[in-house]
Amino acid sequence: MSEFSANASERLDVQVINLNGYLDAHTAPQLESTFSELIGSNKYKIVVNFQELKYISSAGLGVFMAFIEKIRDNKGDIKLVEMKPNVFNIFDLLGFPLLYEIYEKESDAINRFQNPKE
Repeated sequence: MSEFSANASERLDVQVINLNGYLDAHTAPQLESTFSELIGSNKYKIVVNFQELKYISSAGLGVFMAFIEKIRDNKGDIKLVEMKPNVFNIFDLLGFPLLYEIYEKESDAINRFQNPKE
């Protein structure tokens, strides 16, 4: 079984999900559960921190696509931060930078939620 965790915390009214380990078909339900809990609590401003994520599969990518529409329909967004080059390359290859804002630093993504017009 793959090692994975998705831990959510709140910073300045923004939910930050820290990913750790390997996000694949076996572990994707854990991330789905985290997104579902946030949506169930009406928390739609979400930053996903990839700093400790070592690997992502197509099943992991699918989790982001499964929730983005509902989150944006509720005036929220998912912003992606601190990706390792191998993880970013997968997102880039599939065109995710056209669909999601990707930041080098978590603080930049949180600031963007706080000051959307900048």
